[in-house]
Amino acid sequence: MNMAHPTVLLWVWGSLQAFELVEKENIFQRTPCPAFLIFDNAAYLADMSFELPCHCKPEEVSAVVWYYQKHLGSRHTKVLTDFDGRVLTEESQVRVGSDMLVRFSIRMFSLLVFRAQPEDSGLYFCGTRKGDYFYAYDVDIQSSEGMVATFKDQGQEPIPDEHRGNLHIFTTFWEWTPCDRCGVRGEQWRIGLCYLQSPDLSPRYHKTLPDVVSCGSQAVPRKLRAQTREHTPELLVQSCVVPCEKKVQDGLMAIFSYVAKVGSRPWVPEVPIQFHEQRLGHGLIISCPGSRPEHAVAWDKDHQYLYRTQYLKGVNRSMRVFIDHGNHLHIRFTQLSDRGIYYCWRQGVRVAGFRLGVASRGSYRVSFSDPETHFAMELTLLGYLFITAVFVTIHLCRCCCYLFHCCPNFSP
Repeated sequence: MNMAHPTVLLWVWGSLQAFELVEKENIFQRTPCPAFLIFDNAAYLADMSFELPCHCKPEEVSAVVWYYQKHLGSRHTKVLTDFDGRVLTEESQVRVGSDMLVRFSIRMFSLLVFRAQPEDSGLYFCGTRKGDYFYAYDVDIQSSEGMVATFKDQGQEPIPDEHRGNLHIFTTFWEWTPCDRCGVRGEQWRIGLCYLQSPDLSPRYHKTLPDVVSCGSQAVPRKLRAQTREHTPELLVQSCVVPCEKKVQDGLMAIFSYVAKVGSRPWVPEVPIQFHEQRLGHGLIISCPGSRPEHAVAWDKDHQYLYRTQYLKGVNRSMRVFIDHGNHLHIRFTQLSDRGIYYCWRQGVRVAGFRLGVASRGSYRVSFSDPETHFAMELTLLGYLFITAVFVTIHLCRCCCYLFHCCPNFSP
């Protein structure tokens, strides 16, 4: 027998033993829990999904329970657990406006919160059923309402930093997204969230940089937090051009392409297309499948590119068709000219299409959840309040006139 064979076998056996040691090693043994509970600061934009890992726990604890408090020491504590028969939540099943108790999952000791809202800001604790805490987070969900968009191609600059004594308010930008289109001029952007630097922050909150936390952090005193309300999140947009990756066609598609060149065949869409018929005059919101607010998403109507420099929410107050900060396409008061195919790009790849048809006639069941119904009710209520205010004002003036004998006498 050749001596090389036993040597190889011994080397393989040693490698397998080393592999077993790595697999059996517990990451929680390397990360001891702090003796004093410290809150890690984390900031996100509204409608984003985030994950909070439980970085430490005792080895004997096999399952964790997450707790939520709006403020430290609050008597109202929400218990977040996936046990006792609860089905894990999927992000695709989450609806906008749902309570946080149906928008979370616990996977591998980590807490996942889907489509977070500003009301979800607060303190999150990783612990046991008995209420023992191991790790904690200070989460700040910043609203996209009033978000400022800056277009670099137009020579615009981000909002300058603010200095108010020892308080420094500034914007921290994330990385640039990929180009939202390929082969043609596209756009890319980066999200900026509000942060501040001050020596008056609470020492119980962990900070990545000295005395720096997000503006909505629990470490910020109320007197300082009131000074940061005008500093909203920002969106920095610029143009970009990238080539499309060449797709290798399989055998069947190659035959179809050859037949198409030789003869004629029916039109086959490049992406899946869904048909939707909308009633004339009603609003519509279209979402890109699988997209998130932090993704690079673009919209086209047939051969028209809907760039954010013209269609981003807030660019023009009278916009009927616009793209919001969550990458959704809004069409208010649908018109016949809105018919067509709306294509959706995600991370630089065209992924889906929506063929929109507009029906001018037909029955439509009115629902109180429709935006048009809300608008009509609000307009009616405002008109009623205005008429009531005018009526009350006239009668008050007449009463004052009769009371102080200052009314003119129109009798002959």
